[in-house]
Amino acid sequence: MLLAAALLAVNVFFWLAQGGFAIPQSLVNEFFGNRMVRAEVVLKAADGSIQDWRIDRGVITSISGTTFTLRERDGTLATVQVDPRARVVPVTFGSVAQLHRRQRVVVYHRANLPAEIVQVEGLGR
Repeated sequence: MLLAAALLAVNVFFWLAQGGFAIPQSLVNEFFGNRMVRAEVVLKAADGSIQDWRIDRGVITSISGTTFTLRERDGTLATVQVDPRARVVPVTFGSVAQLHRRQRVVVYHRANLPAEIVQVEGLGR
């Protein structure tokens, strides 16, 4: 939830800044677009604490309880804990319990914590 709020705040800032401060869309797409395999983003929260976020993109190869294994584009297998109450977007995919093997997803989680957001991108190969 905090990551979504942070991303929204950054987008609003750059929209309002219009120009001089804006990060070129091509740069955003380069790092966070369809070619992104995985990322780590470190944020400073409003209370001054540091938050370490991990973003994993891949195809679900197995699910065991709340543990998901993703095959990322470079072949790396990433094991990610997913909170059973995590927000699944788009909402047409329902809840975490409805996710299944072969779905291509982007999973957002703070380091060493279960994922809070799962974005379904479609079916993988």
